[in-house]
Amino acid sequence: QVQLVESGGGLVQAGDSLRLSCAASGRAFSYYNIGWFRQAPGEEREFVAVINFSGAIADYGDSVKGRFTISRDNAKSTVYLQMNDLKPEDTAVYFCAAGVTMERTRRVDVISWGQGTRVTVSS
Repeated sequence: QVQLVESGGGLVQAGDSLRLSCAASGRAFSYYNIGWFRQAPGEEREFVAVINFSGAIADYGDSVKGRFTISRDNAKSTVYLQMNDLKPEDTAVYFCAAGVTMERTRRVDVISWGQGTRVTVSS
């Protein structure tokens, strides 16, 4: 089992950038695909991005394409989410999750969740 801890959230202004980190502990981190999701108050959880085990393949939700970039450093057991040109509608709690395939991770069929980190974007 892999344990995940998110960090890097905060309060920023529209147009700013922020980088979130998802640090993993436990065994075989490099075997897992890692996804980022977000949930705003009163809203359903939304898929943000996913990266495969090697870092060679990534996919994004339509609302963040071109603004967010997911990457990973398996030597540091960490996945990053670089968020640029932030908008007020990006305000949410961001979670990372580990899954055995990219498609299952995207569909929230995951084996482990982090506790979340809050991002607030003011206009």
